[in-house]
Amino acid sequence: MKIRVVIADDQALLRAGFRALLDSAPDIEVVAEASDGAEAIDAARQDRADVVLMDIRMPRVDGLEATRRISSDPELGRVKVLIVTTFESDEYVYEALRAGASGFLLKDTEPAELIQAVRVVARGDALLSPSVTRRLVEDIAGRRGAQRPRLSADVLEPLTEREREVLALVAQGLSNDEIGAKLYVSPLTAKTHVSRAMSKLGARDRAQLVVTAYETGLVVPGAAG
Repeated sequence: MKIRVVIADDQALLRAGFRALLDSAPDIEVVAEASDGAEAIDAARQDRADVVLMDIRMPRVDGLEATRRISSDPELGRVKVLIVTTFESDEYVYEALRAGASGFLLKDTEPAELIQAVRVVARGDALLSPSVTRRLVEDIAGRRGAQRPRLSADVLEPLTEREREVLALVAQGLSNDEIGAKLYVSPLTAKTHVSRAMSKLGARDRAQLVVTAYETGLVVPGAAG
């Protein structure tokens, strides 16, 4: 089964470039293009998309609102949103993550990385590299400053101490291999802890774990690294 992708961007030339690249991969098929968020939502539903490459700044319905609608629609529960952004210039990146995006892809990324990003998100993993997570954390710190956490720490009550420790490391952008090395456990054990934390917190993926870690105050913006 090929990974079915919808490309949402208001720049036709950029959509064409993404389509040509993704269609060259044997396991990926671009099933639709959209010039705004409303079209992206319709295409995701009608064309049974697995992944939507979503620009943030689009007319009519922007990528942030489109991501929120897709994530909250039970019929689109299997659809993953991969935000395509310049990042530094987008003040809505953190909100997109809170809205349900599974990760971020920089517009100047290498072609092979784009293809791999689609595969990663399609299989249910989050695309949050340490460098992207650090930028995200800086963005949170810069915009929120010393604001109080949005979620009660009670949300973390179901987690064991080890799972909280793992959650904090996920929020710093560490991979399962890196978490395992830091805690002196195998990558598989680290992955198990991550999966259990996701299940207990009702998180869609690692991206949502990052949000929860900061929303509850488990990790303080600016302290990761």
